[in-house]
Amino acid sequence: MGQKTVGIIVGSIRKDSYNKKIADYLIKNTPEGYIFKIIEIGNLVLYNQDYDDADQPESYSSFREEVKSSDGIIFVTPEHNRSFPAALKNALDVGSRPYGHSVWSNKPAMVISSSISSISGFGAAHHLRQVLSFLGMPVLPQPEVYLADVQYLFDDKNRLIKEETADFLLHALVAYIDFAERFIK
Repeated sequence: MGQKTVGIIVGSIRKDSYNKKIADYLIKNTPEGYIFKIIEIGNLVLYNQDYDDADQPESYSSFREEVKSSDGIIFVTPEHNRSFPAALKNALDVGSRPYGHSVWSNKPAMVISSSISSISGFGAAHHLRQVLSFLGMPVLPQPEVYLADVQYLFDDKNRLIKEETADFLLHALVAYIDFAERFIK
């Protein structure tokens, strides 16, 4: 079998997102036999069911195709008000519609959450896991990845400088690949 593709969806659409830096670190450490790529969500028009019955925005079509062509998905998200960001919820909704045509089903997932506090995105991760379960995505159960004080993890050149965090992310990545292999055909 050829290389497998894992899409990385970053919940933050902020230009200097810490979560994008985490995603970039994962991409730099892509395991052999895999291609990791970021699937953009910032350009998605707010989901409206009317688009299911009429001409849908081009951003919907290209997003759905990118997810559909991915063998697995890694979500890297901040916490907004004890949940995950609206842009990520919109992407999940866009990918799950029209009804009966979800692009999420059976895609093995991993959730990485972060925050600039010591709470580390716990609420975001658990809300996201609940939605992913409903969407039929098997989610890596362990290790759970919560990154606290994310603003201190990178230097001014966006390099991950906390060795224990780097080691933990690599350990989680290996666990995800082992988990995902059970579902990727």
